[in-house]
Amino acid sequence: MTQTITIPRPDDWHLHLRDGEMLRAVLPETARHFARAIIMPNLVPPVVTGDDAAAYRDRILAALPKGMSFEPLMTLYLTETTDPDDVARAASSGLIKALKLYPAGATTNSASGVNDFDKVRPVLERMAEIGLPLCVHGEVTDPDIDIFDREAVFIDRVLDPIRRATPALKVIMEHITTSQAADYVKAGDANLAATITTHHLIINRNHILVGGIKPHYYCLPVAKREEHRLALRAAATSGDARFFLGTDSAPHLDAAKQTDCGCAGCFTATNTMSILAQVFEDDGRLENLEGFASRNGPAFYGLAVNKTQMTLSKSSPPQYPSKIATPDGDITVFDPGFALRWQVEN
Repeated sequence: MTQTITIPRPDDWHLHLRDGEMLRAVLPETARHFARAIIMPNLVPPVVTGDDAAAYRDRILAALPKGMSFEPLMTLYLTETTDPDDVARAASSGLIKALKLYPAGATTNSASGVNDFDKVRPVLERMAEIGLPLCVHGEVTDPDIDIFDREAVFIDRVLDPIRRATPALKVIMEHITTSQAADYVKAGDANLAATITTHHLIINRNHILVGGIKPHYYCLPVAKREEHRLALRAAATSGDARFFLGTDSAPHLDAAKQTDCGCAGCFTATNTMSILAQVFEDDGRLENLEGFASRNGPAFYGLAVNKTQMTLSKSSPPQYPSKIATPDGDITVFDPGFALRWQVEN
């Protein structure tokens, strides 16, 4: 039985770092294990221009502890007034690696997102011309659509029409949660890929609701039925290069999670790699962890695989904190609900 595994140092292709004191508290949790990460732009106010992205990147690097190596891959928040020329300049300079599409009201800090998708068509067409990917939060926000159906409806109503109108556009369906999304990616061309989170490989909607509401398992898109979780596990562990890791690690203070209107998000940066090694081993696909965590994402984004390496072993059970402290309060680390056996050695 395999006791150690060595892979290129992984990347996180969907990460929330927030800002200020929270940024300083959570950044080391990612930088400890990941070489790079696609940084989400949904701050308040959002990161909408190249100048915004440059300033945010500088704040991230300033918060990085001495001795740690980490590259933030910046994105812009797509709005109905986004300037295609500003996008092109930021992309050509190497500052940004993608734009992020939030349907207005879909998730945390998405009020500035898109209501009328026709208004962003010029930006999408320019992105297709220059090869800049679009990261998509794939949910409709219509109040008549059940929250558990919003991803599947988004594919039919929004995403597929966008891709048909702009077939050269590279699209990443982020944090997919349904078998429909996994099947849509499998049926797509080379311009379509998807990220899958750690927590959606572990939990289904029962984990959130059965035996009492578990606020630290509540995220958006919300976890679905068990059949969908199994479909995600099959996709993630399959070796299919169109699927790769995007943790969507989303820190919120406990006071904001454990309230009568709790925030959506699971904070998984701290223990993701130990959890993933166990998931892949349990599914008999440990050899495919390297592709999912270290190779598939760089290939889709047109970047080199990291030269440094990570070794995980079963020499001793890992010890992770249950909370990350900030000056404003604690952040709860995601609990997979089972004892971990894979330790990150370096």
